[in-house]
Amino acid sequence: MELSLTALALLGLLLAAWTLSALWMLVSSLNRARSAKNARVAMRRLSKMIDDAPAIPLLVKSDGRLEGPDRLAAWLGLGKLPGFITELDSGSAGLDAADLDQLRDAVKRTQKTAAPFSMVTTPRGSERSLAVRGQLANPAIATGGAVLIWWFDFSESQGELSRLRGETARARNDFAALVGLIEAAPMPMWFRGPDMGLRLVNSAYVEAVAAKNAKAVVDDQIELIETVDGLTAAQIAGQAQDRDTPVERIVQATVGSQRRTLRVSDLPLGPEGVAGYAIDIEEMEEQGRAFRAFRAAQRSMLDQLSIGVAQFDENKLLTFANQPFQRIFMVPASAQVDPPTFERFLDFARDAGRLPEVRDFPVWRGELAQWFTRDVPQEDNWTLPDATHLRIVAQPMPDGGLVLIAEDRSEQLALSATRDTLLRTRTATFDSLFESLAVFAPDGRMQLWNRSFPAIWGLPEDFFDAHPHVDKLLDRISNRLARPGQRKAISEVVRASTLDRQQRGGRVVLSDGRTLEFAGVPLPDGNGLLTVIDVTDSTKAEEALRERATALEEADAVKTRFLANMSYEFRTPLTSIGGFAELLQTGMAGELSDQGKEYVAAILSSVERLSSQIESVLDLTQSEVGLLPIATEEVDLLGFTTQVVRMREEAIEAKNLTLDLRGDRGAGTVNADARQLGRALGNLLDNAIAAAPEGGRILVALGRRKAGARIVISDNGEGMKPSELARALDGYRLVGSDGRDGKRGAGHRGLGLPLARQLIEAHGGRLEIQSEKGAGTTATVLLP
Repeated sequence: MELSLTALALLGLLLAAWTLSALWMLVSSLNRARSAKNARVAMRRLSKMIDDAPAIPLLVKSDGRLEGPDRLAAWLGLGKLPGFITELDSGSAGLDAADLDQLRDAVKRTQKTAAPFSMVTTPRGSERSLAVRGQLANPAIATGGAVLIWWFDFSESQGELSRLRGETARARNDFAALVGLIEAAPMPMWFRGPDMGLRLVNSAYVEAVAAKNAKAVVDDQIELIETVDGLTAAQIAGQAQDRDTPVERIVQATVGSQRRTLRVSDLPLGPEGVAGYAIDIEEMEEQGRAFRAFRAAQRSMLDQLSIGVAQFDENKLLTFANQPFQRIFMVPASAQVDPPTFERFLDFARDAGRLPEVRDFPVWRGELAQWFTRDVPQEDNWTLPDATHLRIVAQPMPDGGLVLIAEDRSEQLALSATRDTLLRTRTATFDSLFESLAVFAPDGRMQLWNRSFPAIWGLPEDFFDAHPHVDKLLDRISNRLARPGQRKAISEVVRASTLDRQQRGGRVVLSDGRTLEFAGVPLPDGNGLLTVIDVTDSTKAEEALRERATALEEADAVKTRFLANMSYEFRTPLTSIGGFAELLQTGMAGELSDQGKEYVAAILSSVERLSSQIESVLDLTQSEVGLLPIATEEVDLLGFTTQVVRMREEAIEAKNLTLDLRGDRGAGTVNADARQLGRALGNLLDNAIAAAPEGGRILVALGRRKAGARIVISDNGEGMKPSELARALDGYRLVGSDGRDGKRGAGHRGLGLPLARQLIEAHGGRLEIQSEKGAGTTATVLLP
């Protein structure tokens, strides 16, 4: 019984313990369930917070596996998050190859060194900018060297940053461009700080003050503008800053080594300081001075014109009137001190009788006052009471003024009347001339003609009333020409006189046997004058004279050939006579008596003389027909002339003559045929010896000129009259009163002078002879 109670007690205790255990387990289960619920709620909250966070985590395990939300795949442009890090580049989306390689290298470096890393990447085909920051994962998160990578989307920040960087770059570029512009500006520019000290200057400023560089200018505070009226440039800039108003002034300054006129401007820039620049206006000042000088010169020139010129300003006041204008309208001298208006000027001119008479002067004056408001120049003609004719031109000016030009045309009208009279006189003169005249314009139309012109061509006068063209005129006269092709010659003459401005002429033969000579003469007015004259009678006379001249030429040729042949034929027997006489003189036929020897000597002398005469005739004949042979060589003039003189020593000594040879080596040389030139000088010297009296004097002078050499041969003989000299030059023989050959006192003999002249002219020279009766003769030879 006791065992049962103990068993029951133990059983009750066991049940109680089990119940307590069950209750404890139940309570523990409830607590764990509540903790798990709280953990799940916290997990969901944390997961939601991570999903909404601006950063996305990515866990990269040591084997390259990836763990992370799919939201990161959307950022990378992938459909889902890949399993391995190498699959973040799909070719068309994800990271590009370079960024992926950089990320893998950074992950490996972090796994080995636990060093964090960061980088920036932009997925393929996306404008999203992602910042990547990686570090070694906490062992609580993952073990085995996993790397936790946080991805941040900072696209908006990057855009703003890019914009700010762009604006900064643009501002930097603009500032650089502005500084470059200021530096490149051709005018000096500077900047002053709040203390009015120079802080910045450009190259033009440095060059203007002749400084080493801009730093030297700023350090030494070198001012370009000098002190004016006790105020420095810095003080004036301070006044501009105090007033906050730009200050502009014109001053003189030394720029480089020149004194220039500058327009200086100081511009206040608030508390930062004052900017300034200087513009060189020296050329403008010079142009202003030149313009004032030009205006003064122009007005002085206008005073020299014969046309009156006056200028009124926009207020209708007379500002200028040249002397002719004042004289034409009798402008009072007080007008220079008190300029009158246009209306008052008209009143003055009317009182002086220098305006035309009009019925209603106030209305007429008002009409003239409207010239100031017209758009085009106005022109009018005024006839004054004293019969003066004025041409008035009113030129409105852009500034509202008026230029009035008055031209006195009285003389022109008188000249016009005179011209009309001259035209009528010309027409009457044309009609009274013997020649046939016609005037053609440059276009070929006939302008004027006289009465003889239609008659000489046999054309009706009414044909010319229409002023026909030259081609139409030639068509009408072609059938009247013996050769119709000659119409072209007439056309060429008209064209040459009108267009080419050349004078030409010609001759045509008509079918009726008449011969007309025509000529085209250019006229000063641009037209051409065609003159036609009937030269039938003169042509016939000319043909007769031409036939006679031809006969004379043939006769002269026959004479020349006769003389040449006869001279040649004379040489053969003369040579034989001389040869036989020489044989007799040498004793080939036996010893001669003294008288026989004298006869033989006389024969030889006559043969020599006759040979010289025959040779002279032959040379003269050949020279006249242009067949004289000339073989030129360089001849020393002094030695050559001396030799010619020495060859005549016996003749000079026989007459006891004094020969003075003047010359030296300065006479030089000439290109000549020594034989022919020697004959020419010898003939002149022989004539001088023959003309000089017993014991007379002969002068032979040599000289050099720029154009060549000069040889003078003079004697103190009796000289010749002009008629005798002319006959001597023509080769006529002069005979003295005693029936013997005269000496040069009565003239020259034979062909000496004509032959000498022909020989000298054949050398391109000239022979001049001056002779006076009783004073001797001088022969001058000019050689090139």
